[in-house]
Amino acid sequence: MNEYARFLWRCFRISFVGDWRYYAWMTVLTVISLLGLNAYCKQLVNGLMTTGMTDQVSWGMYIANFTFLVGMAAAAVMLVIPVYIYRNKELHDLVIFGELLAVAVIVMCLLFVTVDLGRPQNFSHLMRRFNFPISMLTWDVIVLNGYLLLNCHITGYLIFCDYMKREPRKMLFVVPFVLVAIVWAVSIHTVTAFLYVGLGGRPFWNSAIIAPRFLASAFSAGPAFIVLTLQVINRFSHYKIPRQALLTLRQIILVALTINVFLLVSELFTEFYTGSEHIASTRYLYFGLAGGYNTLVPWIWTALCMSSIALIILYLPLARSLRFFNIACLLIIFGIWIEKGAGLIIPAFIPTPLGEVVEYWPTWNETLICLGIWAFGLLLYTIFVRITIPVLAGKLTYDTDYVYKPDGPSAPASLESTAPTP
Repeated sequence: MNEYARFLWRCFRISFVGDWRYYAWMTVLTVISLLGLNAYCKQLVNGLMTTGMTDQVSWGMYIANFTFLVGMAAAAVMLVIPVYIYRNKELHDLVIFGELLAVAVIVMCLLFVTVDLGRPQNFSHLMRRFNFPISMLTWDVIVLNGYLLLNCHITGYLIFCDYMKREPRKMLFVVPFVLVAIVWAVSIHTVTAFLYVGLGGRPFWNSAIIAPRFLASAFSAGPAFIVLTLQVINRFSHYKIPRQALLTLRQIILVALTINVFLLVSELFTEFYTGSEHIASTRYLYFGLAGGYNTLVPWIWTALCMSSIALIILYLPLARSLRFFNIACLLIIFGIWIEKGAGLIIPAFIPTPLGEVVEYWPTWNETLICLGIWAFGLLLYTIFVRITIPVLAGKLTYDTDYVYKPDGPSAPASLESTAPTP
């Protein structure tokens, strides 16, 4: 326990060490986080009237970001399965980066739920009436917090074992928790989908295909974000990710994105070909409604174009070039963020069950809160990665001291170990 406490203290100190690019990045994220905190304080004083939400559209960008981020967290399992089920050693270290992403993202999810409640004391209503197992909301609370604890344990134990230069006891402390995490990762996004599907008053969500679409889009955007993270690690550290590992992730993204696009086309065919009486929300999303109600139309078509272009790039041989692969990953992330965010949450409220059409647009204060949470999540993830790299590279262990030494422009930051002073 004494060595573990020392390990945590050394990790805390390392998080403040870096070159000027690291300090600039952390400063920008900190400033945006503080601006978001200031905006949230205004919301605490004035209530949800500072947002663009109304009685007609009661869920906005907070829940839209929450929905997208739950998928990002679930995507970590796409790295766990090939490593521990199919014993793909090339992706072994990448599992840690995926699990660290899951930890940071789940924290962001909980923050988005908190700000959506308006006031933190509203949590007391949830805890006093924890209607388990009937309420899907209580299931969501359980799976999100459970997944957070699982990922904290898995990553913390693996990194500490590397720090202590010893093999982890996989059959006792890793594999059982990993197998549970695989099922749990699927459940967090499935339960989130069931939250929407179970609302009978919102026919836009009443489709059995929502849960599979959630998983397919999550397994596209999550690995895509991890790929971009690994590119940054390759560029700014001595810890190098094998190219073959990135190409393996490309195959995962390609299959998941193909399934996501297929499910989307199937859903659109069902909606528009049958011409059901509940098609108004779908028509509002893709073509707008009479009277000039078309706020989301350019957004959803932009998302569709991004996903389509990314899919074409991935199917072509040029995707083996990391430059085009990175472009495809960016298109996937932004496209699915729009599709699962504004394209899924907001149209369900337009028109209302009474036929009212009240459009939603986030306010500047609401946008600042969203940006602040995103910046805080990226801040956490940056710290996690900053701590992990020297441990995985063998530069930070229990019997070495940490020394930072800046290198040339091609490798701006390196890690060096020296023998501990007596």
